[in-house]
Formats: sequence, C-alpha cells, structure tokens
Amino acid sequence: MASEENNRGAFRIQEFYCRKMDAPIYAAICTAIADGLTRGSETGRRVLDWPGEPTRDALPLRLVGGLHALVLAGSDAELAEAFAGRLEGEALQAALNRVLARNDAALLPWLDGPPQTNEPGRSGALIVGLIEVARRFGPKLEILEIGSSGGLNLLIDRYRFDLGGALLGPAESPVTIAPAWLGDPPALPPLEIVSTRGCDVAPLDVTDPAVEARLSAYVWAETPMRLERLRKAIGMVRAGGVRLDHADAADWVEARLAEPQAEDVTRVLMHSVVWQYVPDASTARIRAAMEAAGAAATLERPLAWVAMEPDRALGEQVVSVRSWPDGGPRVVVATAHAHAAWVRPGAERSSEQGIVLDAAAEVRL
Repeated sequence: MASEENNRGAFRIQEFYCRKMDAPIYAAICTAIADGLTRGSETGRRVLDWPGEPTRDALPLRLVGGLHALVLAGSDAELAEAFAGRLEGEALQAALNRVLARNDAALLPWLDGPPQTNEPGRSGALIVGLIEVARRFGPKLEILEIGSSGGLNLLIDRYRFDLGGALLGPAESPVTIAPAWLGDPPALPPLEIVSTRGCDVAPLDVTDPAVEARLSAYVWAETPMRLERLRKAIGMVRAGGVRLDHADAADWVEARLAEPQAEDVTRVLMHSVVWQYVPDASTARIRAAMEAAGAAATLERPLAWVAMEPDRALGEQVVSVRSWPDGGPRVVVATAHAHAAWVRPGAERSSEQGIVLDAAAEVRL
C-alpha cells in the first residue's frame, strides 16, 4: 500500500543494494533521503507521496539519476560535494533538501518514467544464458529482446567477452566485457548469433547527445569504468546501428513469434531488468505466447527464453533459461551483480542475509 513510510523504505532498500554493490556514496545518499527528506520542495513532496510501489517503480534510481545529471552538468556545487562523499549524516540530509528546493524544475521530469540504464555490462551475464541455449540446440541463435531501451545489449554479437579466461566474440571489438568470474571458466560451445532485434515502449536514440547525457546520468558516479564502456558502446551504435522497434512488448513478441523461423536456428526471447516495468496484463500475454509457440517448437526450430531479472531480497540478478521443445522448467544458469561486475555460474545464490520486501516489490517471471 502506498504510504510515506513505504516510500522512505524504498530508499533504505536501495541503500542495501548500493552497499552490496560497493557504492558507499550512493548508499549514504539513499540513507540521507530515507531519513531526512522533507516536504520543503515539490520533488520531496512527490517522492514522499508516491502512489505506486516505489521499489518496483525504481523511485530511488529515478531521483538519484536526476541528481547525478545535475552533477555531470556542473549545475550545483553543493550537490557535487555530496556526490564526492564529502558530506555525511545530518549535513548531507540538509544539503540534499536545499538541492531539491533549488532544482525542482530540473529534477521533477526525472520522476516521470523508469530509468533506462541500458547497461552494456548486462551482456556479460546474458551471454551465459545464450551459451546454455547453444549447448542445448546448436550454434545458431536469433535474438529477440524486449525492453531494449537504446539497444546497447543488441550489440551482444559484437562485444568481446572474457569469462574467466574463456574468450568469445570478435577480438577487434571496441568493448570487452570481462566480469569477475566466480567459478570455473565455461566450456564454450560453437555460438553464432545470426540476428538481433529489439523493441521498447519508449526507445532511445543513443546517437543523440542529449540521450547519451541522460544515460550517462544513470551510471553511478562511483563506477567510471561503466561510463567509459557506455560511451564506447554508443560509439558502436553510431558506427553500425541496431534494429530497434517502437512497440508494446506483448504486441511485439506475439508478432515476432508468428513470423517464419529458419531451420536449425533457435529463436530466443531475451530481456534484462525489464519484467518489473511491463504491465501484468502484458506479462501474462507474453507467457501465453511463449507457451503456445513452445508447443509448436521442434528440434529443427527450437525456442528459448533467456532472462536476467532481480532477486530483490538478495540484491542479485538471476540469469535463467527455459526452452522448447523439451518444455522443462526454467533453470538458473548464473547469478550476477546488477551491472555484471561479477558473474557466478551455476544455480548457487548468495548465502548472505537478504532484505525484507513487500510482496508487490518482488519480480516473478
């Protein structure tokens, strides 16, 4: 149920995630907002009166993205001090309330929609699922991604991967994704991604400098390596483009599954950190469409579903695979850091104590 207490609690949950992901400055900012946010700004009032489920709506990331945009633009010196980690406790709380009051007009639009982080590093976790699909059905994969944002993970066939020393992808790629690999290097089957295509309800043209600036603001200030990788990936889109459609996810999946499928090519639905933003009616349609297409799948024309979606209680991402014609249950093939700074192959989850969540905040495929 929507309440000020629940909305403040979302920032405490995000503080847990930030600490787990080695982002202490962002964790401190989230704690300061949870404990000290006032109604002295329109932004503060809107956050405290948020009508939806704030964790599922990624309310903290919306606000912090807007704050980071101000820092990157050099618009507020006091805020820059906070993002540099030079303020803490009550001083940080007071500073953030002053910042919000000064910058309402700039910050309010950041609350209007969910963050489209479009983190290229996610490909370092998604590729584990695609490797499993290739192991099951053969090398050729046709990738269909929903929630593609600006399409940076549609470059998954053009990235170079270093998975604990196992190398995959073109050696000349401008972007090498090398997560800390918490396990044995994978045995790599032959893998050929024959095509990638994606959709988003609000696709981003990452070649637009204003869009690049917005995506840069969603990159946490404590991870400059991510920002460098983002900019290189955007350069790859400028150089070669991606196939990205403006469409509702359910409409698009139904249409793509109805198209002819080449023999000996596995059709793969893929997505990462998007399921929470898709309306429940649409997720039901996608499940039904995949079940129907799976019932018609054959070994010559297989179907697979690769997802990287959060276990919110543990603050980890779960990479899972389901496939047809075998039609078996979804199998976890890896867990990962939200930006794939590390990947743990296999089904093992963290043994750390998690955080208590409202049921509405959980993500269920």
